Formats: sequence, structure tokens, C-alpha cells
Amino acid sequence: MSHDRSKDTRSEYDVIVIGGGLAGLTCANMLARGGHSVLLLEQHYNLGGLATWFKRKGHIFDIALHGFPVGMIKTCRKYWTSEIASMIVQLKGIRFDNPQFSFTTTYDREDFTRVLEQRFKIPRENIEGFFDTARNMNFYDDQSMTTKEFFEKFFPGRDDVHRMLMESITYANGSTLDDPAITYGIVFSNFMSKGVYTVRGGTDQFIGKMREELLKNGVDIRTKCLVEKIITKDKKVGGVIANGKTIKSKAVVSNGNLLSTIHKLVGDENFSKSFVTEAKKMRLNNSTCQVYIGIKKGERIDYIGDLLFTSEAEKFDPQELCSKNTTSRTFSIYYPQTRPGSDMYSIVASSNANYNDWANLSEEEYRASKEALIQRTLYALEKYVPKIRDKIDHLEAATPKTFQRYTLHLSGASFGTKFEGLKVSMGLPKEILGLFHTGSVGIIMSGWLGAANYGVIVANDVDKFLSAGARNV
Repeated sequence: MSHDRSKDTRSEYDVIVIGGGLAGLTCANMLARGGHSVLLLEQHYNLGGLATWFKRKGHIFDIALHGFPVGMIKTCRKYWTSEIASMIVQLKGIRFDNPQFSFTTTYDREDFTRVLEQRFKIPRENIEGFFDTARNMNFYDDQSMTTKEFFEKFFPGRDDVHRMLMESITYANGSTLDDPAITYGIVFSNFMSKGVYTVRGGTDQFIGKMREELLKNGVDIRTKCLVEKIITKDKKVGGVIANGKTIKSKAVVSNGNLLSTIHKLVGDENFSKSFVTEAKKMRLNNSTCQVYIGIKKGERIDYIGDLLFTSEAEKFDPQELCSKNTTSRTFSIYYPQTRPGSDMYSIVASSNANYNDWANLSEEEYRASKEALIQRTLYALEKYVPKIRDKIDHLEAATPKTFQRYTLHLSGASFGTKFEGLKVSMGLPKEILGLFHTGSVGIIMSGWLGAANYGVIVANDVDKFLSAGARNV
């Protein structure tokens, strides 16, 4: 095992958390604060899950599209520290550019209302009705209405408006027009409260401060530590086997992929048949491709916005959005002020993707496809940054296979499972006492804010379970 602190791993803990994504980290922190002994096991060398980073040639590249709602400030202040919360700042320039429309917005309700009214000529009452309905949606509502039906109710026949409302959320959590409307409404309303936020200083500093707080609160952290099995007996959790070693615990929280947690780490034979049937109905969410672009030291980029949603597709098409040759992508531009103390620029291009388009390529085809992905990305970027190719000193691409390798998510799923996964995730403790799951499930609980908040919810459930056990001893 790789040690993040000097003392040895104990043979038994109150809780073992598998996976150091934002949900797992937040859950571990809450439980440690509550006085429980906690072991956090992460198979990668970095914490953060998909909220992580890597270094190349003096550049620090943040993985994934880093934009989240203002609620992340409150979550970090309450469940982490005010110092961590203070790193979160608003992105003011959210830019859309495609054949149907082109504009820049602060991506909040007031500005979206202005755009819908002035640019798209939508009646004010329709706009207000849409926003109010979205804001009042909750998990216990009727889930039969699809997002497309929701849009049609307020903006009938306006596929341009549907695109403007949907495309950025699809990048953020993989949702489609066919998913339940609440999976859109809740996430969209979170953003509409005060816009889009990111971490000033970069993910490395953000996760680094989280790691310091975990250690301060007594969490034992082990990286490069692969959990092979969750031990269960008589419908109760007993601990885990990690890197060949058995470690006992009263509770286990998996922050891994929900499907692999059930089918691989625990095993179908340990669940009721009806639960396994439900679990097998779960659909994985889609994956992502990314291109990391490092700008030479001394070169600069004029301000072109903070997040740039760009596409050459004539209309919004979820299949085009995930296709291997998609022209639809998001550019996250990291200016020097994003990383105080640095004079370096970098750009991360993100596009949604299907694992099956990449999984079965020969090594030669895979290399050629990655190179084609890079070239298509640069071609699209040239429109906004002329002569971009002359300014670059590092280029690298990640595909669904890359994300599968580094996160162990089945099919490299960037956003966990579809909506039906939330019920299955929350139902685990009813099947096996002491077994919990947290992370990116059900679209509502995906993205930075959703994952962190789900970590809080599950920490409270684990705390109740452990406290009840202590009372019964």
C-alpha cells in the first residue's frame, strides 16, 4: 500500500471509504469529524476522481470540465473549510457559438431571461413559467415527463431554444432530452441561481487542501491501493480485501462505479434476486474525450471567454454530441489569473463520447483516432485563437479508454449511471447492513456539487448506522 502518512494501516476501522472522488472525500471528512475511525482507499496515485489533475512541461492540466453552481461554496464552507470555500470564484464569460446562435452570458436567471426575451423573442410569461417550474422540481415529483416534453410545454417547436437550454447541461452531466425532466430542472436551477463557478488556483490546490483537512481530522489515506473485494457475511459488511490484505470494518462506503460495486466488489450472489434484477436495468452514462493544450511560456491568449460551447452541428443532436467525429465541444480556458502565481495559459477541450467507438480499435487505429481528435480540436479552436498551432508546446488527448484506465469506471462512464441508479445506490444498505454507495449517480447527484452533497447524505446515513450499532452493543 502507498502511505499518505507515516503510521501503518490498522487492522480494523469503523468505516472504509473506497475511492477518493469528491463524494468519497466529503463522506470520509464528515465521518472523521463525527469521531469515527476512517480509512480512505484510492487506487490512483492522486485523489479527486474525475476532479483531478496532471502535470506536463510546467503545465498543470485540470481533468474534466470544471464548472459548477454557487452551491459548491456553501457545501465547502459547511463540510470542509472556509479556506477551501474561498477558492471558488464565478466565471463571467460563458460563450455559445453554433449555427443557430452566438452570444456570451453570465449564465444566471436574469441574463438568461434577457437572452430568451430579446434574442429569441420568447414571451416573458413563458420564460417565468419555465424557470419557476424548474426551480420547484424535486426528486419526489412525477418522473414520467421527459426534458423534451418539459421544453415543448414552454417553448413549443423552438429547437434553437431547446439547444440553448440543453447543450451545456448535457456537457455537464450527460443528460439527454429523453431523460426525466427533473434530472434537467434541478441541475439547471442550481446554475441559474447565480451562474457558473470554478476553482481559482486549480484542482491540485483544491484537492490538496482537502487532503490536508482529512489528515487533520484523523482519516488514514492510502493511495495506489486497489480494493479487490468487499467482505460480506450473513447480509452484513465485514471489511475489504485491498492489495491482498484483509482490513475489517463495521461499514463500507463505495465511491466507485455502482455497477462494479454490486457485480464485482460484492457479487450478485450476496443480494436478493429482485435487487439484482433492478441493478441490471441500470444504464451507464456516457463517457468523454478531452484534449489538453499547453501554451508556450511567454505566449499569451486574448480573452475569448472562460467556457466556450462550440459546435458546427446544424441542430442539437445528442447522438452527434457523443459521436466520434463530433464538432460539438467545450473549451475551458485557463488564463494566468485562474492560477495565481503562474504566467502560463492552457486550454482543455471536452466532448461527450461513447466508449464503444473507442474500445475495439487496434493500437494503430487508436493512435490515429487520438491524433484525428487533436487535429479536429485545433481546427475548431483556430476560429477563436488564430495561429493557435504556433503557440502550443504540449498536446495530449484522453478518450473513454483513458478514463476507464484511471478511474476504473465501467466503460469510462464520466457521470456514473443514469437516473434509475439513484434508487439502487440508496437501496444498498437495505440489502447488506453496513454497505453504502456514494458518487455520480442519477444525473442529479453528478457533477462536483451533486457528488459532494451525496457524500454528505451518505455520511449522515453511515453515522446513524454506526451510532445505532454502538447503542445495541
